[in-house]
Amino acid sequence: MNKKLFDMAFAAASNAYVPYSHFRVGAAVLFESSKIYTGCNVENSSFGLTLCAERNAISTAIASGEKGNIKAIAIASPNSKMCFPCGACLQWMSEFCSKDLDVILEGENQQPVTLKLSELLPYQFRKDRLI
Repeated sequence: MNKKLFDMAFAAASNAYVPYSHFRVGAAVLFESSKIYTGCNVENSSFGLTLCAERNAISTAIASGEKGNIKAIAIASPNSKMCFPCGACLQWMSEFCSKDLDVILEGENQQPVTLKLSELLPYQFRKDRLI
């Protein structure tokens, strides 16, 4: 499944709108429902309004009615191996998953490398801490 998810993320990167950075990123998100949603980064001339691939894919899932938790997310870029998610995307992921979420990135020879969300964001701000 990790390879399929990574391949879908890599394919989604081809749809990226990146006239400023030329840095394409794609994401594929697997939910508990077994549905997979993809997204790509969409830049804006007002850079703060740029939407990352990961948040785009998660937003697409929510807009499509997805209610479950994320099981895994793959992130890929033809511009860079090991394309790590930004802090904002890590926080977004933590809203919709467990701490053990698999985050799949590209290692050597386009082979997937899997890390846990808790490795990338060890001190998550989580909704269970709001009480």
